[in-house]
Amino acid sequence: MIQITEKQIAASIESNYIDYINLYTDAYLIEVENNLNAENIKKLDGYQHALLAYRIFREEVTHGGFVQLIQNGYGGYIFDNPTAKALKIFGAEKTAKIIYKAKKIFDANRKELERETTDEEFNAMYVDFEVFGELEEKYFSIEKEETSTIARFVNENRSLFAEVV
Repeated sequence: MIQITEKQIAASIESNYIDYINLYTDAYLIEVENNLNAENIKKLDGYQHALLAYRIFREEVTHGGFVQLIQNGYGGYIFDNPTAKALKIFGAEKTAKIIYKAKKIFDANRKELERETTDEEFNAMYVDFEVFGELEEKYFSIEKEETSTIARFVNENRSLFAEVV
């Protein structure tokens, strides 16, 4: 089991909710050597994968939107797994709804969205898939609240996410 110390928790809680989530997910990334693959994916359990998926989702969508998330290879990790269902359990129901809607777009256009692209083709995808824009705007308006909700869930259920020593 991944271990985190009380001292680390105290320091990250004092900082902010993103640092608190990153404390856990940084440990997960170290465990999988920053490379989720078929060999090491089993090193994390469902709760850990869900939290890591949220971190990836949040970072990718806030920095480059759904197109970037998918082009960077995370579409399957977010949309083919029960990420949205887990986020509902964590209390982030609004984010879960956004993921469910984005999944429909992803599933209908997966081949096009995941294909290798040039920089020009990548940039054109933002126009071709402007339908993601509305979902991104909705997420931007709730991101702080939802991330805070997830951090509270993690804090109240620490043993689900790591062994606290």
